[in-house]
Amino acid sequence: MENEILSISGMSCAACVGRVEKSLRKLEGVSSVSVNLALETASVSFDSGIVDTQSLVRAVTEAGYGAELKEDFSAEMRAREMKKMRATVAVSMLLSAPLVAAMVFMLAGIEGGILHDPLFQLSMAAPVQIIIGWRFYRNAWNGLKAGSPGMDLLVALGTTAAFLFSVFNGFIREHLTGQPGDLYFEASAIIITLVLLGKYLEFVAKGRTSEAIKKLVGLKPKNANVLRDGREVVIPVKDVARGDIVVVRPGERVPVDGEIISGNSALDESMITGESLPVEKGSGDSVTGGTVNMFGTFSFRATGVGSETFLAHIIRTVEEAQNSHPPIQRLADRIAAVFVPVILALAVLTFSVWFITTGDVQWAVISAVAVLVIACPCALGLATPTAVMVAIGRGAENGILVRSGEALERAHLTDTVVLDKTGTVTVGIPEVSDVVSLGTLSPEEIICLAASAEEKSEHPVGRVIHEKGKALCPDMRSPDEFRMYPGRGVEALVQDRMVLAGTSRFMEEKGIDCTGAADIKKELEEQGKSPVMIAVSGVLEGIAGISDTIRETSSGAIDKLKHMGIDVIMITGDNRYAAETIALRAGIDAVIPEVLPDGKAREVERLMSSGRVVAMVGDGINDAPALATADTGMAIGTGTDIAIESADITIIRGDLDGVVAAILLSRTTMKKIRQNLFWAFIYNIIGIPFAASGMLSPVIAGAAMAFSSVSVVMNSLSLKKKRLFNE
Repeated sequence: MENEILSISGMSCAACVGRVEKSLRKLEGVSSVSVNLALETASVSFDSGIVDTQSLVRAVTEAGYGAELKEDFSAEMRAREMKKMRATVAVSMLLSAPLVAAMVFMLAGIEGGILHDPLFQLSMAAPVQIIIGWRFYRNAWNGLKAGSPGMDLLVALGTTAAFLFSVFNGFIREHLTGQPGDLYFEASAIIITLVLLGKYLEFVAKGRTSEAIKKLVGLKPKNANVLRDGREVVIPVKDVARGDIVVVRPGERVPVDGEIISGNSALDESMITGESLPVEKGSGDSVTGGTVNMFGTFSFRATGVGSETFLAHIIRTVEEAQNSHPPIQRLADRIAAVFVPVILALAVLTFSVWFITTGDVQWAVISAVAVLVIACPCALGLATPTAVMVAIGRGAENGILVRSGEALERAHLTDTVVLDKTGTVTVGIPEVSDVVSLGTLSPEEIICLAASAEEKSEHPVGRVIHEKGKALCPDMRSPDEFRMYPGRGVEALVQDRMVLAGTSRFMEEKGIDCTGAADIKKELEEQGKSPVMIAVSGVLEGIAGISDTIRETSSGAIDKLKHMGIDVIMITGDNRYAAETIALRAGIDAVIPEVLPDGKAREVERLMSSGRVVAMVGDGINDAPALATADTGMAIGTGTDIAIESADITIIRGDLDGVVAAILLSRTTMKKIRQNLFWAFIYNIIGIPFAASGMLSPVIAGAAMAFSSVSVVMNSLSLKKKRLFNE
């Protein structure tokens, strides 16, 4: 299954979104479609063995819209489109200006001369109505053919009614009745001009909603300094291959992902992680493409190039998320599906009531036109996607990757945050702080045997013991046999001796007597250390204490979550004493200790079944089942090691302040969406009765309709100013 993003042109309202989606969904092989009015894109998942991209483009074109592959839609093409729109609006305003002047003179009782001549007004209004306004007729016809009429039909009907009524009054009525009628050419021309002006302002504003993507794309350097055949050459970044040695000098951007092999420096990773302070880097450290080298020169081996780079992952994730639909948009979509037919019925009813009660066809037509124009559902279609776009872009700029609009919406409901301990609350780099001998072996012998046993272990604690042993025992031997018991310990044959390392429960399962170590074990636990029991040849020989430090930001972030009304629970495989000690230091009130890896998901499920809305925060790899089970999974970590695909939200900067910011971003976005939907509806709720009652002129109705769309986009853009972190 492939995913393609198309650039769509010609969409004007929520009904257009539905029409494009329908045209793509009917194709065999298309599994899902998400059309974004604000981005003017369509994200399509399809089976390339059944349908190709050209078929997708053709389906959209046949529905009456323009379509092309997104990568083919360049910034230059967008600039040309904006220039064309600006010229069209300018011409329309120029032709409408005399008609506005005529209306003002008439209201002021001033003789306008030629300005009030029907033929002159027709010559000004006709180009606006027929040539500039042709787009509304074309789109209205396409909408009717597709069975999904939208805004264009309302504008076309309203302006055509005003235009033809003016032609009748100016050139036919006097011959039939002997009395000239009023002209409303200014209404038709000004409505079209205002709608186009609104669309132009909307186009400009929508361009600002995707600035985050532009900034991320702008992080990609064009060239790289690569060592080839012993000498340094400059090549395009796209030609860098995995394994190439790349040289980066002060002030240059790192072109691709890799690992430093020589040199030291500090990198500005703010545009990737949101962290403002430079990060020290040396031999063996990973570097991320797009970051800026601040000081020294260094060389690194490329490990991620092209679409494999971390920056490419971020851009792809943000693009896909911005194209997704949050559940709240379904409300707008359902309303938009029936909106236009209802408004058409209201316009007919308005005309009928006025004509029957007053016999004044002129007043009936103008009131019906006002209803058609005020009710255009442009703002309704923009209310949700513009806010989602800005919010997801704002998050990406601050090191928060939201995978979908649905995840963004769901996070604001969170009332319980479950935190994994290691690497989340704590730094995640534990160390062997104590080794206590309980038998005949020395502490060095105990740790060396345990380190050999842990050589093949994948558990973080096992890796720490192995690294400690490597430092103490240069001639350490590999185990002859090895068996791992997830969450409990390891068993290995080392130098003809069976070595066990793990929890006291694991020792009991293996028949090892641990009663003599109870006091030492309790003392280590009360200090917040995790005890690892080590037995050799069936006898408990020692205990290793493993300690981990709490992140500097953890306590402050947990306090912020509490002030937001969110319960914080820590879940860990550690024993109760060690877990409660860490929790107390971090300010966490509730702890679920001694949970094996496969039990975390069950604990999250249990909390959810009690009615809680749970966000699980973990490292994105070891906690994958729990992350997938929770209402919202948040992967926390740093650099290229993070598994972006493992959670709904990824906190790149690697601390709990990012969790606070993600929930705050979700809450603020939902507030903006509700405001947008309120304004989109209130314009119609207030405006339609005024228009139907004859108290609103078509010109004012057109201005209100255009302003409603612009105000919704501008309200969404205010999210760009939202501070997610205190620094």
